[in-house]
Amino acid sequence: MRGKFIRYAGFGTIGTGVHYLVLIGLVQLFATSAVAASTAGFVLGAFVNYGLNHHFTFASERAHRVALPRFLAVACVGLLLNALVISVILAMLPLHYVIAQIVATAAVLATGFLANHRWTF
Repeated sequence: MRGKFIRYAGFGTIGTGVHYLVLIGLVQLFATSAVAASTAGFVLGAFVNYGLNHHFTFASERAHRVALPRFLAVACVGLLLNALVISVILAMLPLHYVIAQIVATAAVLATGFLANHRWTF
């Protein structure tokens, strides 16, 4: 399981990179709220992560018609957790939105791996 977590985190950096690029781009270029921008980035990053996780991380033989809805369910929970963590941090602490996102990413990483490992793939 440790090796799969390392692959999950490693390949996840690609989807996380997409997430952060969208987040920072929307906030800096379009003055979008951090929570809304993070949500948009999370969704795009999740689609990148699905393909990488299905093929490389878990080498899943589960059909996409089964794995994809499960992945989307896990991603929706992760999306809610992500938005909640960022909202709470920004409301309670005078931190930069990227710092709040880093904390949220760590929370979603752990829960997402466990759910995807045990149920999705």
